[in-house]
Amino acid sequence: MKNLQKRIASLAAHPFAVPLILLAVTFLAYGLSFWRLGFYWDDQPISWIRYQLGSEATARYFSDSRPVWALLYQITGFLLPQNPAVWQWFGMFWRWAGVYVFWQVMTELFPRRRDLAFLLALLVLLYPGFNQQWVSYVYSHFFIVLFFLLFSWRLMLRGKTLLAMIFSALNLIMFEYFFMLEFMRPFILWMTLREEKLTLRQRFLTVFKAWIPYLGVIVFAIFYRSLVYSHPGFGYSLTEEVARAPIETLTQLVLHVLSSLWAAAGGAWIQAFQFPHPAVNGWRTSGLYLFVVLAVGGLVLLKRQSGDSADAARKQDVFWLIGLGAVMLLMGGVPYWVTNLPVTLGFPANRALLSFMFGACFLLLGLLHLLPARVTYFAVVLLVALSAGRQFLWSVDYLRDWQSQKNLFWQMTWRAPGIQPGTIVLMNEELTFNADNSLSAPLNWIYAPETRTRQVGYVLLYPTNRLGASLPALEPGLPIRYDFLAASFDGNTSDVLAFYYDPPACLRLLEPDLDPSNRLIPAESLMREASALSNADRILLEGQAIMPAVYGPEPAHGWCYYFQKADLARQRGDWEQVARLGNAAFQLDDYPNDPIERFVFIEGYAHVGDWEKALEYSKVSYRVSKDYVGPLLCRLWKRIGAETASSPERSEALAEIQSMLACSP
Repeated sequence: MKNLQKRIASLAAHPFAVPLILLAVTFLAYGLSFWRLGFYWDDQPISWIRYQLGSEATARYFSDSRPVWALLYQITGFLLPQNPAVWQWFGMFWRWAGVYVFWQVMTELFPRRRDLAFLLALLVLLYPGFNQQWVSYVYSHFFIVLFFLLFSWRLMLRGKTLLAMIFSALNLIMFEYFFMLEFMRPFILWMTLREEKLTLRQRFLTVFKAWIPYLGVIVFAIFYRSLVYSHPGFGYSLTEEVARAPIETLTQLVLHVLSSLWAAAGGAWIQAFQFPHPAVNGWRTSGLYLFVVLAVGGLVLLKRQSGDSADAARKQDVFWLIGLGAVMLLMGGVPYWVTNLPVTLGFPANRALLSFMFGACFLLLGLLHLLPARVTYFAVVLLVALSAGRQFLWSVDYLRDWQSQKNLFWQMTWRAPGIQPGTIVLMNEELTFNADNSLSAPLNWIYAPETRTRQVGYVLLYPTNRLGASLPALEPGLPIRYDFLAASFDGNTSDVLAFYYDPPACLRLLEPDLDPSNRLIPAESLMREASALSNADRILLEGQAIMPAVYGPEPAHGWCYYFQKADLARQRGDWEQVARLGNAAFQLDDYPNDPIERFVFIEGYAHVGDWEKALEYSKVSYRVSKDYVGPLLCRLWKRIGAETASSPERSEALAEIQSMLACSP
């Protein structure tokens, strides 16, 4: 037993122990389902622009705000394929690489407290204020830039000034998220002099001389960015707002500062204490969560075996941790406070918390250092383990969202094998990790895979987001122009397909003669009003939509497949096919999750003269919700009555429906 303990202690003290533990923790928290994850949020439009529209389009996309960052996307897009699993690995690598360099910097700032450096690195790696690691195409580039900053600090401490200046410049000119952290460099330099016997004046002069080259880089970057930067978020002017309404603006500013600091340094850590419940999350997910928590906790405790504690420096460390944490929090917040940009724990605004991340971790560890040493260590271990578990749970949310996104587009292609260019797709907000702008990219990729021009054929809009702006009104005949920066769309509100998606129910093309009165569609979605614009003639019945490889393979043909194909056959007027598909669908070990999904089969059976089945499935649908489904059945049967040939069976069926539903004439 003693030999085993010695061997474990020897392994924990090995120079490669920390990077390997950090790598293992990265994989446990972020990578357990890497091969099943996809593209999300800005991944979609930016990768579509890079891989389909081309390198020049990528340059256009970033030209008015982050032109140097565009070069990074051009390089990575050339080196890596359009494969989500590859990008998940790439994102995890740069997250790990940055934290590893950060750990190296911390070991030099706290040379007697390597345990402290290790814990800081873990907190930064797993910071639960940010839950977008799996938006891998975009955030891998964020973490590359963060690596440039941290590597610049590391090079500076090693005396490699020129290289450090180059990497500092790359951080500053590429984009703004870590710009203010560059001003932490004098504090880092000051900390390296803690053991030196210098007067206060000598310290200031030493730090300032060492900082002058980097100050020059900052001046250059500010000048450069003032020439090229035109981010829309900077349309807000704090000075103008103060001049216009000083009390209101300053009150709003104070509240914004306080709420941002709470989100970054308080609310973020509370999120780590959100646990799964088997009844909600399932036993498999709950079991994997427990495995991640225990495995990460065990790895961190394993490193504790090395015996590196250095408790003598604790009091001094508390001052530096809390002080640096407070300064970094304030530095991180300045860009958001002066521009009034949101800083919250919600998606996607929590990306702003990356700027606060280091300050939040320093401050937390400093406050925990006010506790006894052993309590501090195990409190941090617990928080690290729970943060890893929370990140794992978020990865499951992303996995489910990707499955929903894949089902959305497969069902769309089953229902609409082709769509006329110039079509606007209106849809409700259902996918958590995708905006309408995000989904416009795969829509164009699927229905116009050969497009390489600045004019694209399709746009997908959420009425809840765009009404009154990109979508002036839910009325026909209105011109629409949507700018993707690298390309643009021109269309008209008379050329609309309106879809409603609420899984596990099927994607459904809305009907203008039924769905404006469909109370099963929430009023706040605005899709009832949008359904009045839906024009199924925009669908090319003999089209050949091509699904990008990232969405393959085609899902198993369950209920929704038969529903979509039956709705397509109905549009073609092939009622025999609708009935055949209905016979197959109702034999499946699957079922509709929306009573309206039976309507196409009710109509199909009526048209082929199988009135018995048409009545049977009408009654089944009616029982789901008499108040909501009844009026829709009335409209459906009115259409059936107008479009089917007269017969005794038809008259009998119509009479029975009238008796059951009491439809108004």
